[in-house]
Amino acid sequence: MTDETDAATARPTDLESARRAVAAVWRIESARIVATLTRMVGDFALAEDLAQDALAEALAQWPAGGIPSNPGAWLTAVAKRRAIDGWRRRERYDERLAAIAHDLEREQAEATDATGDLPYDPDAIDDDVLRLVFVSCHPVLSREARVALTLRVVGGLTTDEIARAFLTPVATVQQRIVRAKKTLGAAGVPFEVPPRDEFPERLGTVLGVLYLIFNEGHSASAGSDLMRPELGREALRLGRVLASLVPREPEVHGLVALMELTAARFPARLDANGDPVLLGDQDRRRWDRSAITRGRAALARADAIGRGRGPYALQAAIAEQHDVAASVDDTDWPAIVALYEALGRVAPSPVVELNHAVAVAMADGPEVGLALVDELAADGRLARYHPLHAVRGELLERLGRADDAREAFAESARLTANERERAVLLARASRPGAR
Repeated sequence: MTDETDAATARPTDLESARRAVAAVWRIESARIVATLTRMVGDFALAEDLAQDALAEALAQWPAGGIPSNPGAWLTAVAKRRAIDGWRRRERYDERLAAIAHDLEREQAEATDATGDLPYDPDAIDDDVLRLVFVSCHPVLSREARVALTLRVVGGLTTDEIARAFLTPVATVQQRIVRAKKTLGAAGVPFEVPPRDEFPERLGTVLGVLYLIFNEGHSASAGSDLMRPELGREALRLGRVLASLVPREPEVHGLVALMELTAARFPARLDANGDPVLLGDQDRRRWDRSAITRGRAALARADAIGRGRGPYALQAAIAEQHDVAASVDDTDWPAIVALYEALGRVAPSPVVELNHAVAVAMADGPEVGLALVDELAADGRLARYHPLHAVRGELLERLGRADDAREAFAESARLTANERERAVLLARASRPGAR
């Protein structure tokens, strides 16, 4: 069955609905599509160009023909056909072309379900996405380029989102990504997981990228949704695969533990309207106990290797303290304070200092915590980091300083790019005494 026939089985839709569908599919499926194409065509930059061409084709066809019930498969098939057409025009109908054409024919012949969908199992790509991560993190690239490229291609983040994550101008991020693609092409980087002896120099960046992708899933930097759980799940899946590849690397298990223990709280983080639910107000019966068990087991594996806890394992230990507590009041806040102090020594950053201040406020009272937050605010490093102002508003509110709290929540709302979060913050700015 052709992709045109597949599209025709869906209902016609308007252009705006098609645009939304294309954006949603790209968010969820971009890494798999580009990874699959990279394996097929052997060229990273060409693969993304083909995927973008398929997106343009979707915008042209879906409004009239309807959104296919399996849009990821549709985009992949269209991109493969574009590759074949391009090679034919350049008279390069070689063995690679024949193999791809045969692959397409086999896929179509096996399409047997009632909807006529092309077969497309997101988990049946033989870790192509992980290979794509390692390509994006190749040592021929600078660290900044590795992170930006992987977040763009693997995480599906826009350049605006990456720029906000790193407090970097959008133009700078765009230049890094363009240069990175050119560098990979010039170096002839193969599409493969690197040899074991190259793991150490590339593993740290890979872990950092997975961590950032997971964080974007946990708290979306922009858009109308507070969370993008599909990104969190993909980062966790890749983390598990990576842990199976390097079972003696404690920080891989530490990162998996952190993601499991944090994702366990996903089901309770939003209310029925999609608005955030604070940790103290969450229904802990909705937390995923299986994920907590898996996370604690991963942390135990990291500890059993015997090299001490690194930044990810320490953060996992903090998440564990939250997950095992029956309530906020029953949480071992002094233990969390101590863990943040250890994290600050191993991986110092102003964000760690802010989280430490929050833990101190819970352990020793809001006045003590506010003094630490005000010190951070005074040095300017987090001046445009909206959570700092939200934390100030929370602590000021607890201290009964309503006017100051109102100003802090309003400033936090001004700085966030997430529409849902902004609405909640503005509501608290108008009624700082309400919870």
